[in-house]
Amino acid sequence: MAGSVHVMTAEELAGLSLPVGDDGVVVGIDEGGLPAVLSMHHPAPYEIVLIGGVWTAQVLALRAAATGVRVAVETGRPQLWTGPAQAAGGGVLECVTLHEVGHVPPLGATAGGPVLVVRDCGVRPPRGRTVSVPWQPVLTLLPYLGPAAPRLVERAALVGVQRVSPDEAARLAPVMGLPGELAESLPSLSDDVTLWCTRQARQLVRTVPTDSETGLLGNPSRLDPRTGG
Repeated sequence: MAGSVHVMTAEELAGLSLPVGDDGVVVGIDEGGLPAVLSMHHPAPYEIVLIGGVWTAQVLALRAAATGVRVAVETGRPQLWTGPAQAAGGGVLECVTLHEVGHVPPLGATAGGPVLVVRDCGVRPPRGRTVSVPWQPVLTLLPYLGPAAPRLVERAALVGVQRVSPDEAARLAPVMGLPGELAESLPSLSDDVTLWCTRQARQLVRTVPTDSETGLLGNPSRLDPRTGG
């Protein structure tokens, strides 16, 4: 399953589109081979949920930092984030900071100094004071659909889904309004593919790492390097 690749028909592709702009974070390439850019920062709170692997979350954090965004990672497993945090900014600028769960300080996000908060707090991320505010979106990483997932997904403006089990796909489909064939394809997505979706639009994106990202993070992986699943 991990090595299979889902191929969409032209008819299916016609229904997949995600509004992109000329600024934001390049999350990969779309089915047509064009850059897929996610505009994460808005003058209003913006919640993002990624049901997937830490590898993808780390790539997003590094690419956000490369655009000048300050990144704050709230995590209970700092050993997975220390390398990316030190590498961001060439090891000179403190672009990515790590914080214990529940201990993210006020970050003072502004239009001229946007912030991305990444919450890597497990399948049951605790409610806390780290919330999205204007120019400070919050990306919550969920390794799989746990008890907190329905609440987080329902309030999210943007949801990314990587390979999930057939049961998880069936549970996600009605929440996100996914067509049957697309939902059925989720268990066979390759490690480098993410379905980014809103309630109105959706797009399959393949994240192609740069040489430096591969050297730092390894090859694309849906598996958690700590737990193996």
